[in-house]
Amino acid sequence: MSTKEAVRPAVLGGWSAYHDLTAEDQKVFDEAMKGFVGVHYKPFAVSTQVVAGMNYRFKCEASMPLSDAVWEAIVEIFKPLDGKPYVTGIVRM
Repeated sequence: MSTKEAVRPAVLGGWSAYHDLTAEDQKVFDEAMKGFVGVHYKPFAVSTQVVAGMNYRFKCEASMPLSDAVWEAIVEIFKPLDGKPYVTGIVRM
């Protein structure tokens, strides 16, 4: 599935198809990951779920500094209606 496919409107409780990040998606990711050390995550696609706030699943390329190892991971982030987004989980693929 291409990440460039048309994005369907979000359905309450349902996950959107993965798509390229918007500037707002990147901002949420950067804010939630601020201060995170160790593994470097570079998002390349995102899926969202409308709840009392917004859930995000970012598909990322993950790597360790000073290592040639690269893998995919899903970084899960929750953005509440009021407040800052934060990481709720990271799953290595």
